[in-house]
Amino acid sequence: MTMLSLQVPPNAVPVKRWKLLSAHPANTAITLLLVALLVWFGLPILRWALLDAVWWGTADDCAAEAAGACWAFVAVKLRFILFAFYPPDLQWRPALAVAATLLLLIVTAQPRFWGRHLVAVWLATLAAAWLLVSGTVIGPPISTNQWGGLPITLFVSIAGLGFAFPIAVVMALARQSRMRIVRSLAVGYIEILRGVPMIVVLYVAMLIVPMALPAGALVDKLLRAQIGITLFASAYLAEIIRAGLQALPAGQTDAASALGLTYWQTARLVILPQALRAVIPAIVNLSVGILLNTSLLAVIGIYDLLNAAKASATDPQWLGYYTEAYILAAAIYFAISFSASRYSLWLERYLRASDQH
Repeated sequence: MTMLSLQVPPNAVPVKRWKLLSAHPANTAITLLLVALLVWFGLPILRWALLDAVWWGTADDCAAEAAGACWAFVAVKLRFILFAFYPPDLQWRPALAVAATLLLLIVTAQPRFWGRHLVAVWLATLAAAWLLVSGTVIGPPISTNQWGGLPITLFVSIAGLGFAFPIAVVMALARQSRMRIVRSLAVGYIEILRGVPMIVVLYVAMLIVPMALPAGALVDKLLRAQIGITLFASAYLAEIIRAGLQALPAGQTDAASALGLTYWQTARLVILPQALRAVIPAIVNLSVGILLNTSLLAVIGIYDLLNAAKASATDPQWLGYYTEAYILAAAIYFAISFSASRYSLWLERYLRASDQH
């Protein structure tokens, strides 16, 4: 049985992609059909979104006959969508916290800055952001009931994944432990959290945890939700890391043992770097999922970006412009998710190239 070679002959003439669309009558028919569908669906959307859209004006201008999208609504409600019920005269606090977090994300994305010091910088930045937004250091204090919008979406997802990471590493290593009790506890933790939807975790954090605490020891609602999301994300992240651990050949551990490395030295210097490198796409996929799942915070009364956008369309003066609000929220979610996806592809190529040197 002969095997077909998938390699391109060295003297093959490259074919331009657009020529493939018309290389066969069937290809030509499919291309024309797709172009017709694109025009059929695209022109009305183009007219609604751009040609007939109301860019500036009042709600009466948007309500006029034959008017398209009401981007004037987005311009008026942009502050509320981004910061929800946070006092407008103090919104520079969450804006500054978001800017510092995004700047730190850009720095963290560059491998030359990776190191232990970066963990300390992240902890200091998140603590400073919490103190700044809450008004603990610079008054007046703002209750977490007034927090919302983009800062909540970013902080809850970033802090959730950041604090979940060490828990997930410990759980993944414990699940492969030779000690039965440790392995059973890790399996129970992971399977219980993975066996329930995230909304159940949020309800437990919101309703069950306060009843279990002694009187007067009530923990802030946002902090309880953050702990629940962290534990939920750690269970999924532990399984991803375990998949990376199982992908490594057993010879890696044997070779480290032969060199005299201890268990933790082997895990920290040999096993985990290779395992984490192998599961970068899955970690990015989970990160995007956690980011999008922050919209579930609405069930416990916390307004993230999506729910702030939804609430903005309930203003009696601008009632009903849900489509424009959702488009803005979707554009922000897409920008974050697409950037994370492209970064993971770049990081994979970078690490693969580093291995070859």
